Amino acid sequence: MKITDVLRAEHAVFHNLFDHIEASVPKLKTLGEVKALAAVVEEVHAPHSKLEDDLFMEPLDPYFDQMGQQKNFHDEHEHIEAVLHAVQKARTLKVAKKTLLNAIAASRKHFDKEERIVFPLAERILKAKTLGDLGHQWLNRREGRK
Repeated sequence: MKITDVLRAEHAVFHNLFDHIEASVPKLKTLGEVKALAAVVEEVHAPHSKLEDDLFMEPLDPYFDQMGQQKNFHDEHEHIEAVLHAVQKARTLKVAKKTLLNAIAASRKHFDKEERIVFPLAERILKAKTLGDLGHQWLNRREGRK
């Protein structure tokens, strides 16, 4: 399976999670509930971002550099993680809800950019064998093999 197919599938799961969060957050009554939901997103987002950066973005970095976007894509992952982490530091329910929803909005925007620009670029630039090899590397890392 190509790495782009794998990442699209992961994004589909994230989009469903984001839909659920956006529908649930307004109904949450406690700060702990919001923080718990943010912790779930953090827990699934961090490995996704790391594998995406390590396996997928790295081979594309020279092309992003030519476009003046290399730092931007990496920074977006860090920004999303920082905003999710900020939810844990929130002291009020209102701030926690707003921060979590901001993290979800930033994630959606980032995923949209990857789906519209990055994945098609990778499929044009990288060979099918490379995309397949990266997909296998993703699987090995997910299963704990290096």
